[in-house]
Amino acid sequence: MTLFTRDFGKVSALAKGAKRLKSAFESGFDLLARCRVVFLHKSTTALDLLTESQLLERFHPRAGSLSHLYGGYYVAELLNALTEEDDPHPLLYDAAVAGLEHLGRDESPFLAVTRFELAVLFEIGQLPDFYSCTICHSDIAPGHPGRFWVSQSGLICSNCGRSEYQPSEFHPGSLAVLHQLLQTEAGEPGEIPVSAQQKKEIRRLMTAAISHVLGRRPKTLSLITM
Repeated sequence: MTLFTRDFGKVSALAKGAKRLKSAFESGFDLLARCRVVFLHKSTTALDLLTESQLLERFHPRAGSLSHLYGGYYVAELLNALTEEDDPHPLLYDAAVAGLEHLGRDESPFLAVTRFELAVLFEIGQLPDFYSCTICHSDIAPGHPGRFWVSQSGLICSNCGRSEYQPSEFHPGSLAVLHQLLQTEAGEPGEIPVSAQQKKEIRRLMTAAISHVLGRRPKTLSLITM
């Protein structure tokens, strides 16, 4: 099985005897459940050995919403695809826990999913620059539109946004929402007002950014209605 831990990063481990009626594992292992574990790290390429597990919390998506459930699966997909074995990311772990908590609440999955995407891109050093032009490096002033250049993973100001770059236009209101998401902690409560147009533009940008880093479109993303 694959675990994402706060102190050791992604770990591939073998849980011997997990299916026995009497074992050191408190309960079965569910996807996205949070546990306290003890494991023996192997210095070779062999799997680590999981020796003990205590369930702390299961993932409970909002009742009746498949989008919130698939939002949790999307978090798992990004963690597995964009992190390396034995490479700790404690802040990313905290962001994942906060994202799953938000997906259990009576609110749109848009904010939880987008916040986590921003967190994972930041942690792996692939977060686009949402504050200055990728070409001329001038600041994109508040209230001014920008364009997103996928291959360079950044914004282009209106002066540099020529048609041959094939970027997508990004309105000031959408940029302001992204700035607000970047400046707030993942676990902070409260909704951020987002219009349908802003949501559409932000999702188009984030999907392009994540797909560029992955080299493909995420499998579970299309299942989430935001």
